[in-house]
Amino acid sequence: MSASGGTRAIVAALGANLAIAASKFVAFAFSGSSSMLAEGVHSVADSGNQFLLLIGGKKAEREATPQHPFGYGRERYIYAFLVSIVLFSIGGMFAIYEGYEKISHPHELENWYWPVAVLVFAVVAEGFSFRTAMKESKELRGTLSWAQFIRRAKAPELPVVLLEDFGALIGLVFALAGVGLSLLTGDGVWDGVGTVCIGVLLVCIALVLAAETKSLLLGEAAGLDVIKKIEAATVDGETVTRIIHMRTLHLGPEELLIAAKIAVRHDDTAAEVAAAIDAAEDRIRTAVPIARVIYLEPDIYSEAEAAKGPDPAATPGGPNPHATGH
Repeated sequence: MSASGGTRAIVAALGANLAIAASKFVAFAFSGSSSMLAEGVHSVADSGNQFLLLIGGKKAEREATPQHPFGYGRERYIYAFLVSIVLFSIGGMFAIYEGYEKISHPHELENWYWPVAVLVFAVVAEGFSFRTAMKESKELRGTLSWAQFIRRAKAPELPVVLLEDFGALIGLVFALAGVGLSLLTGDGVWDGVGTVCIGVLLVCIALVLAAETKSLLLGEAAGLDVIKKIEAATVDGETVTRIIHMRTLHLGPEELLIAAKIAVRHDDTAAEVAAAIDAAEDRIRTAVPIARVIYLEPDIYSEAEAAKGPDPAATPGGPNPHATGH
């Protein structure tokens, strides 16, 4: 991920949400619309989330220490997980509660033009933020669909901003529908219904974010395209003849750990093996710049061991096609 691209998307979202939050609270004060209050709290929660993402990015830049020898790259995952908690509790649950109260005790909207004007402004501002996040994600997304990009991205910032902005735009549609139906029917219950819909939407988005960031926190392997690059760079066909098995782990969005057992020729000297390992590490880092930690263990390939089949423990969830040696 482009760190600068992620930062631009976060800053754009932060600026939009602060302006929108202020306007929504003004509209709530003049109209008494629960949708406006829920949307105002939603925007405040989103603003806090952007601050959390910026803090996480800053903390992740700290140098490795003896206590944390692999660095602090996962700080970004931790703060992204906090975003899902904030979105669920402050955004979603508050909106559901406020909507329930409005349905239980409905009242007519006052000064209806305030919420309508603010919602139109909010759609424009959120649209700008969403467009920025999509633009910054375009190069990283490649040929993936948006759903695949959010599922597979190792950097949490852009997927979080994309989901937040998408949820905000859909939430504004719900708010407009609730306010509009309340005005048409004269029944304030519709404003409460719109508010509950906003809350349910935010809870769903929070659960998706929590599931994705939980997977990143647990530790994800490199993508298949990256693994293919590592494989091609490791084997030179002369000293390193094949990969016996390999495991990868993201220490952070831009930090990859690679551990592999490689096959070398049985008559190579220790000096030749050491030189081959150094050369393989250089090739890997050239092909995959985020490969920060590389451990290569030399071994002699054994046909007898290979005939036994792959080691099912070599990779999570199934056999490893490279596990064909000692």
